[in-house]
Amino acid sequence: MSGEPVLRVREVRKSFGDHAALDGVSLEVREGEVVTVIGPSGSGKSTLVRCVHQLEAIDGGAMYLDGELLGHEFHRGHLRPLPARKVAAQRSRMGMVFQQFNLFAHWSVLRNLTEPQVLVHGTPVEKAREEALRLLERVGLSDKAQAHPRQLSGGQQQRVAIARALATNPRIMLFDEPTSALDPELVDEVLSVVRDLAGGGMTMIIVTHEMSFAREVADRCVFMEKGRVVETGTPEEIFEHPRSPRLRAFLSRFSGRAAETPHDRVLEEETAS
Repeated sequence: MSGEPVLRVREVRKSFGDHAALDGVSLEVREGEVVTVIGPSGSGKSTLVRCVHQLEAIDGGAMYLDGELLGHEFHRGHLRPLPARKVAAQRSRMGMVFQQFNLFAHWSVLRNLTEPQVLVHGTPVEKAREEALRLLERVGLSDKAQAHPRQLSGGQQQRVAIARALATNPRIMLFDEPTSALDPELVDEVLSVVRDLAGGGMTMIIVTHEMSFAREVADRCVFMEKGRVVETGTPEEIFEHPRSPRLRAFLSRFSGRAAETPHDRVLEEETAS
């Protein structure tokens, strides 16, 4: 990991009505870095990756992909929103894997992978097909190319969704709790694919509620609460030496350990309420 960050998020704010989903979030992700984002429900984790992918418009702050401002451009000395086609071009440089699989049910698995390459990037059909088959082999589904999503398990559908996101050769992969919609017995088959990507040097932000996985796969972990980044550090720092009472209270729910001080226990009760 070296050089300029692939992604920079600077003081980003996003509200839904009176609720501040993101309240001045700043984050950097460097080439080849895997950043896992953890925190309680409603902390802003999913909103963060949705804003990076420009599925939600931010209310303030700025985001940069390889130094390019996302979502806006300068025009005659002023910032203005990018037109939809330019937003789509920026979005195509990022791969997004959602909680739900979002596959086209009436298309085969192979077509779900080839169409984005052909339509978004203008890849020749045969080359797109070759890349799709390569990616299906990578996620362990080379025998499912002609199947339709309804014929696959949830874990298989999510692996297809990962392959589809990889098909456009993204600069960064964004995962929004990719196992939350899966039955427990199907979770590990998806996580093993993500582990493989991490081992191959893919730049990634992974929002997850799987604590052991978040610790195992990350170069850096981010703990969010109430729309803010509360603490960031290496997996060892976050999971073994948490500094903030909020993070200690959050982790105690997964470890079964009580909060370390009476004050921490009060904060834990407040967080749960």
